[in-house]
Amino acid sequence: MLRSRVGVAVMASKLYAIGGYNGSERLSTVEVFDPKNRSWTKVAPMNCKRSAVGAATLHNMLYVCGGYDGVSSLSTVECYSLDRNEWAMVTSMSRHRSAAGVVAFEGQIYALGGHDGLSIFDSVERLDPQTGKWTFMAPMRTKRCRLGVATLKGKIYVCGGYDGSTFLQTAEVYDPKTEEWSFIAPMNVMRSRVALVANCGLLYAIGGYDGVSNLSTVEVYNVEKNCWDFTTSMAAHEGGVGVGVIPIY
Repeated sequence: MLRSRVGVAVMASKLYAIGGYNGSERLSTVEVFDPKNRSWTKVAPMNCKRSAVGAATLHNMLYVCGGYDGVSSLSTVECYSLDRNEWAMVTSMSRHRSAAGVVAFEGQIYALGGHDGLSIFDSVERLDPQTGKWTFMAPMRTKRCRLGVATLKGKIYVCGGYDGSTFLQTAEVYDPKTEEWSFIAPMNVMRSRVALVANCGLLYAIGGYDGVSNLSTVEVYNVEKNCWDFTTSMAAHEGGVGVGVIPIY
């Protein structure tokens, strides 16, 4: 199925494509890719239609946060059970967040940045699945929507996005020990709607939009060297690409 502005997450070695926009309407449907037989199958749809949605997995549960339903930005959150093949509404975020970054980190779900249709946020909040409570954390140094987010070596990284006037190439890291954000080396190009993933000890910033065109280029970040280098580009120019890393055994 055609999907742009789709949420992507990996659970149990399979890739989930969640919601999105098909050119005429926002979607609640969910498809799963199995790399063993290279096939897509449908699973239970979400309770709400969502594009520009953030997704993350934790303890064999898939969380989707916010997004846009075609009318307004959403604060609602849903959780998918792999065992039951069903979605349940859980505690909503404190902010309506479309195009936010969502990531699982240290047993909790983080929602970073995004926008509510009026304001773009630097704020960060996290959900404790045990208590069902959202708590605000230290804000990022830059307000960002359409950002990339990933975890690596016990820290959270964000890159790119849009601050309301500028397409961003800056990147930041959150250290849970100090509970502070700090800037790292900026990417080589501006990237909004960028995907960020960790693989083999490196971070990959994939695709995006630089304010003029969709990007097929990919940059890789080396934590030890604090630098970004270009690597092999994608075959197509993609802005708003969804990316997941699937383990291959």
